[in-house]
Amino acid sequence: MAPDARRCRPSPAAVLLLMLAACCCRLGGARRALLDNGLGLTPQMGWNSWNHFYCDINETVIRTTADALVATGLAKAGYTYVNLDDCWADDQRTKEGYMTANPNTFPSGIKALADYVHSKGLKLGIYSSAGTRTCSDRMPGSLGHEDTDANTFASWDVDYLKYDNCYTDGTPETERFPRMSRALKSTGRPIFFSLCEWGYMDVAKWGGATGNSWRTTGDINDTWTSMMDNIDRNDAFAPYAKPGGWNDPDMLEVGNGGMTYDEYVVHFSLWAIAKAPLIIGCDVTSISEETLGILSNAEVIAINQDRLGVQGKRVRNYGNDLEVWAGRLTRHRQAVLLLNRGAASTASVTAAWPDVGIRPGVSVEARDVWKHETLPGKFTGSLTAEVEPHSCKLFVLTPVPR
Repeated sequence: MAPDARRCRPSPAAVLLLMLAACCCRLGGARRALLDNGLGLTPQMGWNSWNHFYCDINETVIRTTADALVATGLAKAGYTYVNLDDCWADDQRTKEGYMTANPNTFPSGIKALADYVHSKGLKLGIYSSAGTRTCSDRMPGSLGHEDTDANTFASWDVDYLKYDNCYTDGTPETERFPRMSRALKSTGRPIFFSLCEWGYMDVAKWGGATGNSWRTTGDINDTWTSMMDNIDRNDAFAPYAKPGGWNDPDMLEVGNGGMTYDEYVVHFSLWAIAKAPLIIGCDVTSISEETLGILSNAEVIAINQDRLGVQGKRVRNYGNDLEVWAGRLTRHRQAVLLLNRGAASTASVTAAWPDVGIRPGVSVEARDVWKHETLPGKFTGSLTAEVEPHSCKLFVLTPVPR
């Protein structure tokens, strides 16, 4: 071998570094191959029409909702997406193959609606399905029309797509959903992609390469049992959430009337600590002060929107319906939720430092984010609180010098 060739030969350490770099590129490239829209660095916040209005929507409902989000301060609190769900489109495509707005309920068209929503400083979302029809069977789905529909949505200046999973052709979700992801990317417009895949095919394991959020559950309804079942199912996928892609246990029912105030506080607290999308599902044009107080709690929202992006999860189940949930936050803080799932009696719930990820000997201040007060004194080793039935206590724990 010539001397010059020996000098150009990489060292074993250099070879190892090159191999590691190639591996990292392959691991990260799976996400970049489909989705690189820069959206969803924190869980999305907004409003969706389905939980309250179902198919009874029109452009007046959407415009007045946008107005109400601004007037109530919810827009300023972070709820920026105004999302149409099912039933916005005409029953059939045009002869050229395009989706169009239902002329009776959206006579001005979606582009004009987007312009109005944008004029309020908000963003417009739309809905379709990875099937031949949407779930209501009142409008066409996007299966086989992904490029056409993505370009249509982009031309209307749509900012968000909720993509459902009805009337399929039997093709796996792992094929149908990425088609729309590629189509959205090809438009050149950043459009938040919300996969409503219902938790089939372990969507959390591949959703991050395809969308900004993915449904891990079936549809929620406005009951304690449904709400708790959805967050339980979602909890299993906590390791897969991160900035840019979030587990989605479905939209909020807060304010729709099926649960008590305390149960809605639990609902909102669990969604916040689990870094779930905060998508309002009630009628904000007639929102009560009690509901507004829950949805606009800035300290609870801050837990959900924490830039570290770590999904909190159940860390201790004491049996007899008592649980501790916890998740890391920026600045070495911890969000800790003490939950009493029981319906009968008040109980004492303890968060021990080994369970919630705080080192032994560390002292903390405890901020009660529902009462907006810092508890007196410092806590070392554990934190205990009395929790009423179907209720919770939510704290932010901040390390302090001993």
